[in-house]
Amino acid sequence: MKLDFIPLDKLVVSKANMRYGKKAPDVSDILPTVRSRGVIQPVIVRPNSARADDREGGFEIVAGSRRFHAAKIVAEERRLAGDTTTEPMPCAILDDGDDAAAIEASMIENMARLDPDEVTQWENFTRLVREGRKVEDIAATFGLPDLTVKRVLALGNLLPAIRDLYRKERIDAVTVRHLTMASKSQQKEWLALADDENAYLPTGHQLKSWLFGGQSIPVKHALFDVEASGLATIADLFGEDRYVANADAFWTAQNAEIEARRAAYVEQGWADAIIVPPSDHFSTWEYEKAGKRKGGRVYIDVRATGEVIVHEGYVSGKEARRIAKAEGSENGTGAGQKVARPEVTSTMQTYVDLHRHATVRAALTGHPAIALRLMVAHAIGGSHLWRVTPEPQSTRNEEVRDSLDNSKAEADFDERRRAVLAVLGFSAEEPTVTGGNGDDYGVVGIFQRLLDLPDAVVLEVIAIVMGETLATGSAAVEAVGMEIGVDIARYWQADDAFFELIRDREVLTRIVAEVAGETVASANAGEKTKILKRIVRDHLDGTNGRDRRENWVPRWMAFPPAAYTARGGVGTVAAHAKAQAARQIERERPGDDEPDPSAPGAVVASVEPGDEADPVRLAA
Repeated sequence: MKLDFIPLDKLVVSKANMRYGKKAPDVSDILPTVRSRGVIQPVIVRPNSARADDREGGFEIVAGSRRFHAAKIVAEERRLAGDTTTEPMPCAILDDGDDAAAIEASMIENMARLDPDEVTQWENFTRLVREGRKVEDIAATFGLPDLTVKRVLALGNLLPAIRDLYRKERIDAVTVRHLTMASKSQQKEWLALADDENAYLPTGHQLKSWLFGGQSIPVKHALFDVEASGLATIADLFGEDRYVANADAFWTAQNAEIEARRAAYVEQGWADAIIVPPSDHFSTWEYEKAGKRKGGRVYIDVRATGEVIVHEGYVSGKEARRIAKAEGSENGTGAGQKVARPEVTSTMQTYVDLHRHATVRAALTGHPAIALRLMVAHAIGGSHLWRVTPEPQSTRNEEVRDSLDNSKAEADFDERRRAVLAVLGFSAEEPTVTGGNGDDYGVVGIFQRLLDLPDAVVLEVIAIVMGETLATGSAAVEAVGMEIGVDIARYWQADDAFFELIRDREVLTRIVAEVAGETVASANAGEKTKILKRIVRDHLDGTNGRDRRENWVPRWMAFPPAAYTARGGVGTVAAHAKAQAARQIERERPGDDEPDPSAPGAVVASVEPGDEADPVRLAA
């Protein structure tokens, strides 16, 4: 490879270039630089064999199409201004005839700047295979796992019409993955459904059931050796999942293995081994654990998906009570021994309990510090009157779950939670501080520990308790965030899960305007969402020549939150409105602003100097 300067009129875009034959690329982001400084980074070219008869020769660009188009725009602008001189392009010249090297050069440059869609990758990877490149060679060249290259090449099993739908983002990756398992006739049948507005079109995981006639059984659930059985299987061409082709044959072999395992459990000494068919379900809460010596059984729970779950050592609740009663008789405390009559009747016990309760709660009003600790103990341990449930932070999306688990906010909160668990004498592996089962002994134990702690530490415990039980998406979150003045950017930055979930073009365009400016947003308004996301990413990361945008937070997540469009429908904005309305009602409530300390029954809180300025910090 050698470097040279070549006039613009001697250059054309090569067919080996990934962007050959497509509309003129958007060059608004690099055009100002080319106007002021010209093209700095050389484009990659090779001799143009189609112009071999031209005595002055010519070259085709295999990488650098955008720089070439920007240079042509600048040259035309100068011509219209009366300047007929044009600057030649800096070029790195490849050897003639190496098509594979040209394709690789184009793909490497374009993929480093902007990920092309998978169909475009398939077209170019296929061309490399035809030029003699192996899968492992392609993977090594582009720094990709072998499996990723195989997945892309697997798209070749699809009809062109399906690949086109995928390229246009009209079907998702899950649908494409399942379609790779379809025969050509099934693909044609599916396309016919797609063209019929009144027909049901199976997509995603529903497509799998459609392909397998209503029952798709993963090979991984088989208890028998599928390979040795000779049972036919179907694998998606991405190479991850396999399914049995004949469900009836699967169940014949699976049921034989289930029966063999049932017999083995009985031989091991269990009272019985019961097969729970797919039409039923084994509910653990209806049974109690029991060992072999106490008549425990094994329940083999068979699911319609082919999965088999074994529950060892269970008896029904009725049997468990009978066993407990029999054990009580043997120990001299059961039906065989006369029970002594208590010295107070049940009504007298109620009388005593109510008066003691009334006395204690009256006295408790004079000891707010003790009441505070008892309240915290109940919030942690629970009772039949006091049930506090931790916020589950639930989501079915694994990417969202991973994003939350790896966030700085969760890491900081977990660090403080572990410190509170330690000071309360709990295991550091407990998932939450709150969520107790209402055990009286547990509440009293927590209360006793809290009595030994200073107020500042108890307040830290309360902060964790409140954090665990603060409802997601509630007006309370908005009220607290506004009161504290939370800066989301301290804890959060845009990640893959965030970008994957943005699918609204109008919203994406407004986000581009926010991070890159209105000029870039207008210039790219017609681009695909993938390109818009890449522009935002580049600005947030400061890569690919983009100015870095620090501490950006989407409007929905900020305090206060806002919408990007007039359509609204943003949960945080609605929750914020509720919090503001509640605050306004409180402001308009009639009455004195401050309590009169001299009034009978007035409660005046006293805070020792320095309590807020110098809080006691728990050791993590």
